[in-house]
Amino acid sequence: MENYINNKKSVKIIKEHLNILYIEDERNIREKLKEAIKLIVSNVYDCEDISQAKEILDKHRIDIIISDINLKNENALEFIKNIRKYYLNLPIILLSAYTEKNYLLEAAKLKLVDYLVKPIDFKILNNTIDKAAQELIQYGNYIVDFENKTSYNILNKKLLSKETKKDIILTAKEIELLEYFISNSNRVLSHDEIKNKLWIDSYEITDSALKNLINKLRKKIGKESIKNISGVGFKIELI
Repeated sequence: MENYINNKKSVKIIKEHLNILYIEDERNIREKLKEAIKLIVSNVYDCEDISQAKEILDKHRIDIIISDINLKNENALEFIKNIRKYYLNLPIILLSAYTEKNYLLEAAKLKLVDYLVKPIDFKILNNTIDKAAQELIQYGNYIVDFENKTSYNILNKKLLSKETKKDIILTAKEIELLEYFISNSNRVLSHDEIKNKLWIDSYEITDSALKNLINKLRKKIGKESIKNISGVGFKIELI
């Protein structure tokens, strides 16, 4: 397979599909930095403490963690130490208002992407997320799995059957739909939003045409992988 390491185009593609978990107990700081992160990646799950972070990790596919090191009555270092047992190659970025030597020494043991000092400069943040995306590429963590034992490679836009080890052919429109679902895996997409995204003149596309496209994609990634939320729209389910 083509070597994507150090490929700027590949990093850009990965960033368009990233889910980031951002932990910060100061509400004002969290809201401002979340908006900055959303300018860089597709999805940001934010929370104020470790218990909420664990719930998000259990329910969603998380590609990168960004966390303040000092949370109310909690230390993010202990949290990171624990999740490293299960997420060995998950890119992690720690933030702090201080450059205390003890923290730096402890953080160095946790295989971090970087340790950034507040206030966070946007360019530095963007470059650090680029480094995290590069790690995802290096470790092959740019593949999305589905319950029917298929996996989608975001970089080369291929759907693979894990059972037969063969590619499953996707049309250009199916790829466009699948990637839009993946980029918005944290929410339900309405019929109109999908039509507006996939077709230039969405008014000419009927609901039955959209349903037909979704059903074709379901046959390839599994019926249960795309949930129909009655009266609202559709939501993808990732492993």
